[in-house]
Amino acid sequence: MKITTKNIMSLPVLVFVIVLAGLTNVAAQRQVTNVPSGQKLEVNGNIIHRGDDSIMVMTLDKSNVYNVLISSSPSVKSNSKGVFRGGEKYDASHLLRGLRVQVVGMGNDSGELVAEKIRFNEQDLKTAQALEARMDPFEQQVNLNSQNISSNTQRISASEENQKRMAGQIEENTALAKRAQGTADSAASEAERAHKRIRGLDEFDTIKTIVVPFATGSSTIGPKGKAIIDEAAAWVKTQDRKGWVVEVVGYADSTGKSAANTVLSQKRANSVIGYLVSKHNMPLHRLVQPFGAGEEGAAATNDTSEGREQNRRVEIKLLKNKGIAGN
Repeated sequence: MKITTKNIMSLPVLVFVIVLAGLTNVAAQRQVTNVPSGQKLEVNGNIIHRGDDSIMVMTLDKSNVYNVLISSSPSVKSNSKGVFRGGEKYDASHLLRGLRVQVVGMGNDSGELVAEKIRFNEQDLKTAQALEARMDPFEQQVNLNSQNISSNTQRISASEENQKRMAGQIEENTALAKRAQGTADSAASEAERAHKRIRGLDEFDTIKTIVVPFATGSSTIGPKGKAIIDEAAAWVKTQDRKGWVVEVVGYADSTGKSAANTVLSQKRANSVIGYLVSKHNMPLHRLVQPFGAGEEGAAATNDTSEGREQNRRVEIKLLKNKGIAGN
């Protein structure tokens, strides 16, 4: 089974909206990072807000948030596809919420980063486009529900005022007010529980970490790696998986060039995801966006063959999302 845009279109959009709300909530707790005027800067992160002529980007480690101006028509392209092929050109309308981007620009007098060039992965763009198409109707429905609640509240208030003007109905009005207050308290409690779940999206408990080994320079899963995944998948089927998500991160040793190792680590992560989906029918809505860390995050020293062997790996982390689980 191949991972296609069609597959991604079938994911529950609620998961994406809640995750994006969690990222936005994290951003709201941090001040926007000012970029000194004239300073050159490269930012790698996810778009968490889109305006008419700007985007807001949170770094991958969630430590900084930048306002990025795109009104100056920066160079917007996908990453290079090979030695002799450059990336495809895009206009700024493709810079969607949730898209992972690399932004290079210079600070202005207002502390904003004026983008000169923006790069992203085409597969990430397809994912963001699919989720954006599904998310817009969902957000419209949420807004409509909010308007209906406001309208109902106004009608209840008007009704209460009319009752108060009616002679001899004081006791009845008091009883109605108590019932209305009870309903309002219940609604407030439910809203607070929902807010707690959204705030909890930043908090994950690691249930299990599965390490899949790879051969030097290879992104093909060997028999040993498949056996490790199969054993873990059999264990997962015996567990209560409510609120679980799966994080897949690829790594490489220091052999060869750093840029090539980053690409190789991404391919390793994609191979593991493909195996999980095709062999074990892993639901894609449980998958956190995969990542190739390259030589970063080494598990052992690269100065020995044993250490390099440990670094040629993919880590599958099973995480319990406290927010979705309602804990």
